[in-house]
Amino acid sequence: MPTRPTAGRRAIEVLLQAELPRGEGRRLVLVDAVYDTGDQEAEQEFTVRVDGRNRRVRVTDQDSVLGIVDAWQRHSTEEDPDGDDILVVTGTVPGDQLGWDLRAHAVRRRPLAVDRADIVRQLFAATDLDTRMIGETWLLDALLDAEPVNGWPRAGTLLTRDRAVRALLAARLRLGDTTADTLDLDADTLFAWSRTPSGPALFAALPATERAGLSEWLTRAIGPAAPVLLALAAEKRGADALPMGVLASAVLSSATAEAAGFALGALFGSAFDSYDALRPFADAATGVLTRWIAQAESSGPQHTEMRDRVFAVLDRADQLATESRLTGQIGADRLLPSGYLSRLRALAATLDGPAAPAEAALRELTEHQLANLNATSTETARTAVRLVRWLNTPLPDTESTARAVHRHLASSCWADVGTAVLAEGDISRDTAVGQAYHRLIGAVRARRARLDETFARKLAVWTETASQQAPGGALLIEDVLAEAAAPLARDGGRPLVLVLDGMSADVAVQLAGALDRRAWTEVVPKPPPGAEVTRQAAVSMLPSLTTVSRASLLCGKPTEGGQSAERAGFTALWKKRHREARLFHKGGYEGPPGHRLAPELLESLASDAIVGVVLNTIDDALADGREGARGRWTPDDIGKLPDLLNAARDYGRPVVLVSDHGHVLDRTPRDSRPTETNRSEETDRAEGARWRTGPAGDGEIELAGPRVRTAGGRITAAWREDLRHSARQAGYHGGASLAEVTVPVITLVPSAGLIPAGWTLLPPERTAPDWWNGDEATPLPPQPHVPVPEPRETEPDRRALETTRPRPVAAPRTPTTGERTVQTPQYRAQREFVRLAPGDKAVAAVLDALLEAGGKLSPGAVAAAAQGATGKSQRNPERFVTVLERLLNIDGYPVLQLVESGRTVQLDKALLHQQFPGDQT
Repeated sequence: MPTRPTAGRRAIEVLLQAELPRGEGRRLVLVDAVYDTGDQEAEQEFTVRVDGRNRRVRVTDQDSVLGIVDAWQRHSTEEDPDGDDILVVTGTVPGDQLGWDLRAHAVRRRPLAVDRADIVRQLFAATDLDTRMIGETWLLDALLDAEPVNGWPRAGTLLTRDRAVRALLAARLRLGDTTADTLDLDADTLFAWSRTPSGPALFAALPATERAGLSEWLTRAIGPAAPVLLALAAEKRGADALPMGVLASAVLSSATAEAAGFALGALFGSAFDSYDALRPFADAATGVLTRWIAQAESSGPQHTEMRDRVFAVLDRADQLATESRLTGQIGADRLLPSGYLSRLRALAATLDGPAAPAEAALRELTEHQLANLNATSTETARTAVRLVRWLNTPLPDTESTARAVHRHLASSCWADVGTAVLAEGDISRDTAVGQAYHRLIGAVRARRARLDETFARKLAVWTETASQQAPGGALLIEDVLAEAAAPLARDGGRPLVLVLDGMSADVAVQLAGALDRRAWTEVVPKPPPGAEVTRQAAVSMLPSLTTVSRASLLCGKPTEGGQSAERAGFTALWKKRHREARLFHKGGYEGPPGHRLAPELLESLASDAIVGVVLNTIDDALADGREGARGRWTPDDIGKLPDLLNAARDYGRPVVLVSDHGHVLDRTPRDSRPTETNRSEETDRAEGARWRTGPAGDGEIELAGPRVRTAGGRITAAWREDLRHSARQAGYHGGASLAEVTVPVITLVPSAGLIPAGWTLLPPERTAPDWWNGDEATPLPPQPHVPVPEPRETEPDRRALETTRPRPVAAPRTPTTGERTVQTPQYRAQREFVRLAPGDKAVAAVLDALLEAGGKLSPGAVAAAAQGATGKSQRNPERFVTVLERLLNIDGYPVLQLVESGRTVQLDKALLHQQFPGDQT
């Protein structure tokens, strides 16, 4: 006897809805199928809606003629007032064994066949069905069993097999949406589904035939990665599919892949067929993670869920590697966190030697795919390599005090920045990395100590005679306002002077680097011909204390005193220049509730007065411990600094950021005592944390002269940073080290029109030393060429030489790309249509500088390149770049453009050659 098909409740419902309207009131339905009850009782009752009314249905499964007759007799004799109850009889009895007396009561007078294909077609309201589906029992049964509560969506004229399977995937596995016309399936979708709480469990619960059918379809749709993933899901290990794929990729790409075969087989179990089957799965997994990493990188630090998603997978992969004893095979894998840590440790091992191995290790680290997601750790490692470069540069000579403070602001203070970064430690908390950073900090501090000792000796000699009348080439702190603020006040200018008490050079360069270059342009005095543009650096009063240095700064003369003396001196200083001035100290510029700044300050900023504000955040931090925990500074860390800068920009005021002195940090262990100096208790006395009276001991220098404003003009100041004469704080000042004595001066303008005469902009590329930028350094535009005249010769000598000396023949110089570009017919024609176009030398210099820099420079550097070629200052770099765009972007093709919100000028080399073909040799 042939096996009867099965029919579930939904198949019966559809059958009744199709047949009962034509049943002529009959209440018996014979079905040629075995009823699939699942875990329910053999007889079931339910309601089906036919022709707008509900009909009660009882289903019974019988395996004999007698059973069928008995069931019908009981049903027909039961009280049924409406005559709506339907009896459905299923079972294994062939229709030809049923008598006509029974069949006469049945719809169509015969057992009805259950046509799954036709039922599925009806459920999807389709006219036709894909012929491939007719013989696929697993698919038809699954579609009948998985029909959603609201039914299947309408499929249109033809229900295709792919449309049906996509709908089934959505209903069974929650993989997509049953109402969607299409399902965008790829490896990303499948791996993401494998990490959902219920997805793999739903797949594991399916019948084996349905799992096999869905696996076959997904393999064809997605690729060879699907079988392994679904096999893992069937074994209820789907949540580990992506970590296992990443781990497999690491093992298979290692040199010991064959040796790890047994461990991989044990890890994957029955899902492991062969290396050939595993490789596509592993490649797909790494492809998914690579895309996830790119999404996490572009999402920004505030969106941590994408980053957490990546590390959840990769940390699990490393855990599986440990459990399967595969850690030794994956080494410094370029995707796993363990590989990143391995590369970080390799870099740490190079920090005690020359720069080349450290730079190579840094390249390996930055090439790891997690380098950007581990941005803090990567930047700390990059800073460590910068310090290695610095340690391997020649120790500069300290020619003078002036030269030393300028070099400190331009270079050695960046070593202090790097030390502060390393002192925070690596976020990995790895012992080997931490120890390497600790040793590197020690080496940097030892070198800084040598610089400080040399500087202190020069300072002692210079201090003996230095004064405002004879500064010895140095910018004195009492002359800072005259040299930096007064030029900004010419012709009615209204500078805002912000005194950041205690701001050392390393803090200053961090704050300046964090400013929005779209809002502020840093400017400096034009250097002598042939010299590079640099920031201004002044020398503090001695000892480097607030009461003497800040008072001298604000009063414009050597003095000492408190806030009242500073206000009076500031007003008198500007009164001599016929300008009103107001100075605000702590408490005077902070606004009352509901105000960001004090109304009195805003009123002053709106006036024509010169305004000064003293900010104490940095100096206060030395006492409360803030510097000891974190050495990095941003404008947001300085109380009210962002508000003050915003207000200055709103009122069109240039800004001078200046300090009164710097500071050193206490990096000694917490349980250590301050280093003692050799001194006699009878002849010396500690006056401050870093200075005293009496003969100098180890790490100290005696200073005397007109610049020493206390203790009778003679003090003993510490130059070594680990000396102090007071209770422990986060940092100290008053000594003779470069960090304490150097006064940084940062001058900012909110628009190019406010650059004073004799000043020029400072490109961002020139703010950090070459060793800090290293391989990432952008080549800078050349400085103006200054011809050096030859010694004059007498007329007889010249004639004699002309008769005896052959004239030198200069070798022909090959024109640069920029020079060739400006001579092309295309450029000459375009130039005719651009009003006020810059000269050919300026354009050629800009193009050459951009090509040398790899295609990107800041607007300031572009303007500096043009100035270097012509000697003419470009006061508005952005406007200059706009003119260059009109010159070079023929027909709208972006040969040159401003990108990154106007912070960067970008040159497309390929488009340049395409638009100006005559520029190629």
